[in-house]
Amino acid sequence: MAVDAAALGTWALTAGVFVLAGAVKGLLGLGLPTVSMALLALWMPQAEAAAFLVLPSLVTNLWQAGPWREALALLRRTAGLQLGMAAGTLGGLLVWGAPAGRTGVLLLGLALIAYAGWGLAGRAHALTAEQARWAGPVVGVLTGLLTALTGVFVMPVVPYLQSLGLDRAALMRAMGLSFSTCTLALGVGLGGSSGMMAAGGGWTSAAMLVPAWLGMALGQRLQARMPVLLFRRCFFAALAVLGGWMVLRA
Repeated sequence: MAVDAAALGTWALTAGVFVLAGAVKGLLGLGLPTVSMALLALWMPQAEAAAFLVLPSLVTNLWQAGPWREALALLRRTAGLQLGMAAGTLGGLLVWGAPAGRTGVLLLGLALIAYAGWGLAGRAHALTAEQARWAGPVVGVLTGLLTALTGVFVMPVVPYLQSLGLDRAALMRAMGLSFSTCTLALGVGLGGSSGMMAAGGGWTSAAMLVPAWLGMALGQRLQARMPVLLFRRCFFAALAVLGGWMVLRA
C-alpha cells in the first residue's frame, strides 16, 4: 500500500506540474517545457522528465502554430532556424545521450537564469533581413544543442524570434512552430538514444496531455484578467531563483 500511495502521489504531483506549466503557456505562449523540466527535475532524472513532456509540448505547440496557412509562410521564412534546431538536437543527443547528471542540472540552471535575465530585460533588438538569414541556422543549432543537454528549448530561439519584428499573433505562431520542431527532434532522439519513450515514458506523456490542456485553458482565462506584465516579472524572477538553486545544487 505504501508503494501504491507513493506512486499515486508522484502521479498527482507530476500532473500538478503540467497544469501549472500549461497555465503559464496559456498565459504567455511559452514556458511549458521550461516549467515542467525545472520542477520535474527536482525529483526525477532529466531524461525521464524530458520524455514526459514530449506529447504535451508537441500537441500544445502544434495547436499554437495554427492556422497552418500562416504557419507555412513562417516555416519558409525560418527554414534555416528549423533545420538548425533539428540538427542540433539530434546531433547533441547522439553525442551526449539523454539529458542527465550533474552537468545537465548545472546547464539547466544556467539556461533558466539566462532565460529569466532575457525576460526581465525586455524585448530583443531588431535584426535586418540579411542578419536574420545568417543568424537563423546558428541560433537553431545552439538551441538544439541546449535542448539535447537540458530538455529545454527557449534559448536563444525566443529572443531571436522576437528580433524579427513579428506582430503578436505571428510571434505566437512562430514560437509554436519552433517549439514543435524541437519537441519532435527531442522525441525522436530520446526514443532512439535512451528508449525512454518506449520504456513507459510515452504512456505517461500521453496521460499528461489532459492536465496540460486544463492548464492552458486556465492560463487563457487568466490572461483576460491578470496584467500580463506583472505575471511575466513574477514568472521570470521565480525562474531566476530556481535556476540559481539548481546551479548551487550541481
